[in-house]
Amino acid sequence: MAEINVVPYIDVMLVLLIIFMITAPLLSQGVQVSLPQAQSKPIASKDNLPIIVTVDAAGAYYLNIAVNPQSPILAGDLVTRIAAEIAIAKQNNQDRMVLVRGDQAANYGNVVQAMVLLQKAGVVQVGLMTQTPAQES
Repeated sequence: MAEINVVPYIDVMLVLLIIFMITAPLLSQGVQVSLPQAQSKPIASKDNLPIIVTVDAAGAYYLNIAVNPQSPILAGDLVTRIAAEIAIAKQNNQDRMVLVRGDQAANYGNVVQAMVLLQKAGVVQVGLMTQTPAQES
């Protein structure tokens, strides 16, 4: 009577579990900003990764789909990259969600300027990201 030895499979599964536990925190993208708080419902996620433009407190722009999302991106490069992503999505008959993450301490003019740049890139709809306030008891 031949039986399958499952001990090696358990070892492999434990190693994979450890690898995923270590790499999962590294997958978070973007720059740390303090989002303004608002009572709002979360937007239902779609199949595509949304394009997120971040404006930090100093007014620098960051793009989550850039080669290095942790480094600031120039306004011209931001427009070019987003325009290319929107064009590719239109060719594939897809909608690409575009969101703006503005730091709570960011100048309002910098956030509006980011939205103007998105308009130049051909974005029709822009969403603003907020953080749900903590529940007081």
